[in-house]
Amino acid sequence: MKPVEIYTSPMCGFCHAAKRLLKDKGVNFSEINVWSNPSRKPEMIQRANGGRTVPQIFVGDVHVGGCDDLYALERAGKLDALLAA
Repeated sequence: MKPVEIYTSPMCGFCHAAKRLLKDKGVNFSEINVWSNPSRKPEMIQRANGGRTVPQIFVGDVHVGGCDDLYALERAGKLDALLAA
């Protein structure tokens, strides 16, 4: 399984929803809290091609996007293939 990274903040409902989906699927992920570690936010913005909101989700080198994008991949049946590729 490819490594999954998710940039989050603690009061973000979309972050919690994205993490819940990943946990329900048994996916281990690295969480980067940009609220408690603001020095990582410029890194997130660069990796996310200018995306400034959280969550920003990465599977391997692929920028998935945010929570809605993650759930769209799941609904389309494409998330498992992306994680396994």
